[in-house]
Amino acid sequence: MSDKELLQKNVEEFARLQGYMVLVEKSSDAYKAMKGRYVELKVILTASGIDLTELDIIKE
Repeated sequence: MSDKELLQKNVEEFARLQGYMVLVEKSSDAYKAMKGRYVELKVILTASGIDLTELDIIKE
């Protein structure tokens, strides 16, 4: 998988994950589990130079 494909996959996963996160209560175990992956993806994308200003709807 090329770097470009990997970045695309991570951006898509980040967007999809946030879509799921807005559907559940913040106090739920599901949200807490998703938040861990959200933070991981946010770090990966930021380190890759992706500007998350427009993509990040959770903003945590």
